[in-house]
Amino acid sequence: MTTTTRPADYTARHLQVLEGLEAVRKRPGMYIGTTDTRGLMHCVWEIIDNAVDEALQGRGDHVGVTLHADGSVAVADRGAGIPVDIEPRTGLTGVEVVFTKLHAGGKFGGGSYTASGGLHGVGASVVNALSSRLDVEVDRAGKTYAMSFRRGEPGLFDDGKGEPSPDNPFEPFTNTSELRVVGKAKRGVTGTRIRYWADHQIFLKGAGFDYEGLVGRARQTSFLIPGLTLVIRDERGLPDTPAADGPHEEVFEHDGGISEFAEFLAADPALTDVWRLQGSGTFTETVPVLDSKGHMTPTDVERECDVDIAVRWGNGYDTHVRSFVNIISTPKGGTHLSGFEQALMKVFRKQLEVNSRRLKVGGDKVEKDDILAGLTAVVTVRLAEPQFEGQTKEVLGTAAVRAIVAKVVEGELNTRLTSTKRDDKAQSAQLLEKVVAEMKSRISARQHKETQRRKTALESSSLPGKLKDCRSTETDRTELFIVEGDSALGTAKDARSSDFQALLPIRGKILNVQKASVGDMLKNAECAAIIQVVGAGSGRSFDLDMARYGKVILMTDADVDGAHIRTLLLTLFFRYMRPLVEAGRVYAAVPPLHRIETSASGRAKGERIYTYSEQEMRKTVTALQKKGRTIKQPMQRYKGLGEMDAHQLAETTMDPRHRTLRRVTMADAEASEGVFDLLMGSDVAPRKDFIISSAGDLDRERIDA
Repeated sequence: MTTTTRPADYTARHLQVLEGLEAVRKRPGMYIGTTDTRGLMHCVWEIIDNAVDEALQGRGDHVGVTLHADGSVAVADRGAGIPVDIEPRTGLTGVEVVFTKLHAGGKFGGGSYTASGGLHGVGASVVNALSSRLDVEVDRAGKTYAMSFRRGEPGLFDDGKGEPSPDNPFEPFTNTSELRVVGKAKRGVTGTRIRYWADHQIFLKGAGFDYEGLVGRARQTSFLIPGLTLVIRDERGLPDTPAADGPHEEVFEHDGGISEFAEFLAADPALTDVWRLQGSGTFTETVPVLDSKGHMTPTDVERECDVDIAVRWGNGYDTHVRSFVNIISTPKGGTHLSGFEQALMKVFRKQLEVNSRRLKVGGDKVEKDDILAGLTAVVTVRLAEPQFEGQTKEVLGTAAVRAIVAKVVEGELNTRLTSTKRDDKAQSAQLLEKVVAEMKSRISARQHKETQRRKTALESSSLPGKLKDCRSTETDRTELFIVEGDSALGTAKDARSSDFQALLPIRGKILNVQKASVGDMLKNAECAAIIQVVGAGSGRSFDLDMARYGKVILMTDADVDGAHIRTLLLTLFFRYMRPLVEAGRVYAAVPPLHRIETSASGRAKGERIYTYSEQEMRKTVTALQKKGRTIKQPMQRYKGLGEMDAHQLAETTMDPRHRTLRRVTMADAEASEGVFDLLMGSDVAPRKDFIISSAGDLDRERIDA
């Protein structure tokens, strides 16, 4: 039975006041966002960021992260170490204050940290509250101090001679807490080591540590703090991970800073060098400061904001912009990113106005997307006590940063674009020409969209003559088969349903667009025909709603050459028609390799069985022989689609009732970008290394000799 409280009965006794870390355990989402893998990883970031803040202050140059087999994670740094002396207001040691009190720490303007990722003083205490066990060791003043916590409560675990575990007997401190001295530290050695086990009362059952995410964050941080070494070690031995066969360790250290980061992020050929835009500015803000009597007093404080930005334009049209505040990633931007984009618009509009006659700008206005096309940028600012929107720190809110970043970018970029140095002058000219070309392309695409409507081959003769179009104009049900060769086209023409299946033949291997420029791609007859038939444009002007077909199916032979052609086609779609791939509308047909026929035996009728690999064929033959079935010899092995009869092709590859299609997906765009660049890009050495290292995994039976 459910009871309700009437408004008259709702009094102060119904209110709950959550004390200390109770609030964190009651409402964890407020502090870490979610209680799934993302929230668990946020706990890791909180501890790692505290260690990195030490390196940011020049205290320590090494951070180690270890994922243990028992599900715990350990973070070690060589910073100054958490204070171990008594904090006068609470009477507790610095270690206990940091791990048990919300909004406690050394990052509230006391002078210990000029710029840090930590801001609210809740990171370590939140992680402690959401841990089933947390152990901390601190090296300071020649001694090693230790303390343990269970769900935020300090006490002692009885580990005996076994391994530390949250399931071991625990005795909480009752009257006073004890920061134990457990050993000696070498003279001059300081640092902090934290190991914690996530509390499964809080986190969802499937939550786990994401190794790839950890590696990505470590690599990113090593770019942001030149000279810092980060070591990521995985001892879990999970299947399908680098540590499946034993402990796996990766070390990250980059001395090139954000210039090297921009080069790492960029996927397209360079149009300009990496330009560093650096400067600083000051601003005044009123903040409440805790005085000696414990009162909060509004005080005007002068802040300094350091700006360091790396920009680089390439020949592509994709934009990669990463922004950071005190090495904390701000994926949703904020005032620093607004100031950056504001300055870009101002500078380029001014430069295009000055060079309008040479560049033939006319009366058109450049827009932000025209400037951002092909841009890779790393935007970093450093300031004391930045204002973020929430503990997850995804958006910077400090208003004064916008004007400071805009001023620095405007001055530095203007200097670059007006430089009289030969290299700078040539790169600036190319960059301005690219921006104008992007602007004209955008305007042309918009005009085309406004004046044109979807046309079929019956309405327009502009489509390639080799296209065998379908009759239906319902995009959702139509399919475009891109077919390898004219011989396969002949068979496919008889096998298709002309009502909704269209065919476009291509001759051999198309241009590798990963290496070629946009101009070369558009001049290539096969690439131009595919883009024209799909009908949605290409690059940044691609409009998914204008695509003429609901599915695009790549139908190539089931051999090595067919796989290569399929890869070249996928490269074209990935580079210039990516929204089609992202929408899950690009497929690969799966034609069979073998046709097995059995003779009629008794009541059993003869069968036709298609298999799609050597392994499947051998398994099928073995199974049929065990049943006593006779297999007609020789078995047919299809070398190409042209060898199949129309009814066989329809039955196995084209008829929606029987066929198998593989959908091409982009679960990880950055990983896909890296794979395409490795396999299809212009840099030969990494591809050669990949081929040599992977040669042992090659199935030699798949090579047609």
